[in-house]
Amino acid sequence: MEKLKIPENHSGVSKTLRLPEDIVDNIQNLANLKNLSFNKIVISLLDFGLTNLDEKDKEELKKMQK
Repeated sequence: MEKLKIPENHSGVSKTLRLPEDIVDNIQNLANLKNLSFNKIVISLLDFGLTNLDEKDKEELKKMQK
């Protein structure tokens, strides 16, 4: 299994998300544990999820990006 990679810096777009409280708590605890921002942890988790999508979903996503 691939390891989680924490990104350095990035330019980004602001989005508002509504997340379940337990997920927010877990992400915040992980951020505290690693001494990183909540945002960096969320970006890393989302990137990991997108990188490890089901192959069928990856292909559909690639078609949409063209």
